[in-house]
Amino acid sequence: FHMQECIDGCGRGYSTQGAIKALLRHLDKFALEMDVVSKCYSGLITSERIPETSKVPFTDDEINKLWEAQAEPWVDSVLVFLYTGFRISELLAVRCADVDLKQRTIKGGTKTTAGKNRIVPIHPRIVPLIQKRMGGEFLFEREGKPCSVAKYYELWATVMKKLGAEHTPHECRHTFRSRLDSVGANKVCIDLMMGHRSKEVGERIYTHKTITELHAAIALLK
Repeated sequence: FHMQECIDGCGRGYSTQGAIKALLRHLDKFALEMDVVSKCYSGLITSERIPETSKVPFTDDEINKLWEAQAEPWVDSVLVFLYTGFRISELLAVRCADVDLKQRTIKGGTKTTAGKNRIVPIHPRIVPLIQKRMGGEFLFEREGKPCSVAKYYELWATVMKKLGAEHTPHECRHTFRSRLDSVGANKVCIDLMMGHRSKEVGERIYTHKTITELHAAIALLK
């Protein structure tokens, strides 16, 4: 009940509660291994459930509006999100040195084993946007410094207000995958670009997709 009180009285949401719950389970298991306790009770504790959410992809009309407003500050970043599928933290961490304009690829990704340092082809339409951002240390800088996730959310809100839309940066990633799936892109290529681990055993083994094949998949996005 002491462990449960830690969660119930933390005053935080489901994410923090889940982290506390995980920590308590690790500590409880370690205590059992060290013979400090004779039984693990952490399996009985509960935390607030993750709320159900539905990701709403960008519509074609909204994407067209972004292209029409591409000269506006930070609109280019939204378009790059939509054509690369990077997470917000991943794109903001991309260094110019990770961009190969000759091969038209970006190396990035930080979250999972399958997603770390993955190669994502640059769609022909966003090549000019990427070229304009080259020159500093990071691809997306603000006043010569890396843009923090917190600050980017503020910039994002401004863009969405001008667009008259309500989306989150992660919905760009959802849109990217949905659009690739709709045009029939190779599933293994999609997983590689998204940084996902294929569910099928055969696909996990045969993932030797060349950059040419990745470019062919990304080019399906018209």
